[in-house]
Amino acid sequence: MKTITERHQFILQRLKESGTVSIQELSDLMEVSGVTIRKDLKLLEDKSLLFRTRGGGSITNPYAFEKPIDEKALIRADEKQKIAKTALTLIGQNDSILISSGTTVFELARILHPTQRLTVITPAVKVAAELSNRPNVEVWQLGGLIRPNSSSAVGSYAEQMLDNLSCGLLFVGVDGVDFEFGLSISNLTETSLNQKMIDTAQTVVVLADSSKFGKRGIGKIGSLDQIHYLITDAGVPDETVQQLEERGVKVMIAG
Repeated sequence: MKTITERHQFILQRLKESGTVSIQELSDLMEVSGVTIRKDLKLLEDKSLLFRTRGGGSITNPYAFEKPIDEKALIRADEKQKIAKTALTLIGQNDSILISSGTTVFELARILHPTQRLTVITPAVKVAAELSNRPNVEVWQLGGLIRPNSSSAVGSYAEQMLDNLSCGLLFVGVDGVDFEFGLSISNLTETSLNQKMIDTAQTVVVLADSSKFGKRGIGKIGSLDQIHYLITDAGVPDETVQQLEERGVKVMIAG
């Protein structure tokens, strides 16, 4: 039987090696109860040595926090541009698409130059401004209160505009992709509109770089079962890709 100090050293070593640990795994390896492991994880979290997660612990914070859109645009910019280029290939013959708010989906708007008529519906002011004078693009701006951090419309007016619409494709950005919690964003006020956009679209395409996996924003916008495609970068583990595809999600790795 390991002492409490030995257990804590073992847990921290496992975290250093793999980044995450599970209660069941630690319980089996150290032959102690899950209750004991939960107490150990809490003590280690109290010392700021790890973050507790549902069913285990993580060396990195699993919760996503909102940053201003201009600041977010500088984070993993290369990956976002590659993801946007891959997303562009999915538009095909669709005559209408939804583009949510967010820096990765904005990259899609920036490179969108359709050769045939395309209607773009969006709550994002930056997306609408980018596309407003683009040849072959008709923009429908969803209205409502504009949030400064995201430059996006929110609220019941924007949601009501979607009530009478049907749309071929939704390109949605997220702050978290978690196998238990689903898709999430880091601001509650935009949650309802994102849920509505997912319900409106016939095909849902999630654009998320690999740093978003295993994280949770405060607002859940949908389950993994609602996704048709998920486009990410090469940093996502093969195991994660396999788990997603087993759940019916087509994963595309941007190169």
